[in-house]
Amino acid sequence: MTNVITAFPCYRKLSLAVVFALTLASGSASTAQESQLPSIGGTGGGLIAGQKESEIGQQVMVSIRRSAPRITDPLVYDYLSSITYRLLPSAPLDNRDITLALIDSSAINAFAVPGGIVGVNGGLFLNAATEQQFASVLAHELAHLSQRHFARRMEQQETSAPLTIAGMIAGIVLSAVTQSDIGIAAIAGTQALAIQNMLAYSRLHEQEADRVGLDILATAGLDPRGMPEMFEIMMRQNRLQGNTMPEYLSTHPLTRNRVADTRNRAEQYPEKTIRDGQEYHLVRSRLQVHYAPSPDVAVETFESYLNKPDAQSNEAIRYGLAVAYLSNNQFEKAAKAINELLASNPGRITLQVTLAEIYIQQKRLDEARALLEDALARNPGNYPITSTLADVEIAAGNGTQAAEYLKQLTRRMQQQEYLWLRLAEAEGMARNIVGVHRARAEYYALMGDLESAQRQLRQAQEKLPAGSAERQVVSERLGEVTSRLRAYRNS
Repeated sequence: MTNVITAFPCYRKLSLAVVFALTLASGSASTAQESQLPSIGGTGGGLIAGQKESEIGQQVMVSIRRSAPRITDPLVYDYLSSITYRLLPSAPLDNRDITLALIDSSAINAFAVPGGIVGVNGGLFLNAATEQQFASVLAHELAHLSQRHFARRMEQQETSAPLTIAGMIAGIVLSAVTQSDIGIAAIAGTQALAIQNMLAYSRLHEQEADRVGLDILATAGLDPRGMPEMFEIMMRQNRLQGNTMPEYLSTHPLTRNRVADTRNRAEQYPEKTIRDGQEYHLVRSRLQVHYAPSPDVAVETFESYLNKPDAQSNEAIRYGLAVAYLSNNQFEKAAKAINELLASNPGRITLQVTLAEIYIQQKRLDEARALLEDALARNPGNYPITSTLADVEIAAGNGTQAAEYLKQLTRRMQQQEYLWLRLAEAEGMARNIVGVHRARAEYYALMGDLESAQRQLRQAQEKLPAGSAERQVVSERLGEVTSRLRAYRNS
């Protein structure tokens, strides 16, 4: 089932908001400046570019890791990564090194900030009825990133310190993605208003992102008409919610004229029949179960869906019911439903991984292992399969084998802090104390706690024989962390 990493307890949680408040006091953007922005932003020049944008992105991710609940379900993350990297070649970005943040919130929201950070709320899956609609929001955010809209807005502040700018952005992003006071708790009155002004893109920027986003969709082989459709869904939600505006619209102002303009632009692209990938709808069903008020309600909801005409042929509904059964500990029903789907979809990874999850809950670990090892042989390196195999080995008490699987994943996905935490657990089970220290060090480094990372690496170093290859690797990593810590203290 869906795994979620909760907010990391941090004694400095509000410090970014304080920095943000002080920065806002030092200067503000003028409407006149904004109206003179060029129509295409590009990625060069400006106050925050290149290495500075990378530093900002790293600091924003630290804040997100500390304060925003995350969805760590490998099937959901793998789909999000797949659709993002389908769009990326079509985006006019100089640097396509993207870090994804999957936020555990049922609200509609997505964001992109300097440093190649792209964030998506789980709620976007719930509200986008088609893959084309979902992809349109990602394309729109990649367009904002490619045109440096957020960066250009930040450049209007009278500061050039990357960490200070990162504090501003982190405060903005966290106030949106967590729907709480984390980002603005230390700010009141006119300063809070200034945050909202900084948070909202201008109409000029939105129009530009619409135009570029439509091109990204079309070039990637997706339907540009998904964008005005998604805007209509947001407008409808806005009407239904009354005074409570959908979070996305608080940062991306949407008007009837803009929806009409986007629809007209979309209609200018050649009309093609573009079908959704089945994977989108399987993942969407999975998240519908995750956000259901209770497992009982999830089962009841999907059973009611299945009673509608032609629903038996809808594999996403049948899959959702299987996941609901799993969530409700009705393992036999869940396994039966998945096996029926596998009969007509042999080799579909999502179904195999879900069946393995059921087997793990039933303690049928040998069957789960055999199923996944066969799947991995046909799909080498696959993230959900490898991750679930690690779960099998942890459940079986085989820490060494679990650690091997997790090491494969951390080598490829170094920015996912929860993988390092799982690796530390597996190494502990395997009684590899040096491995525990090294994995914890990487986790702490990603969480921005460089002192703890340094301490873990020193402890690992002390336990290794002088002159050994592993000690040399640990010493080099210790030097890197120490250098970063020194630079941070001197900044």
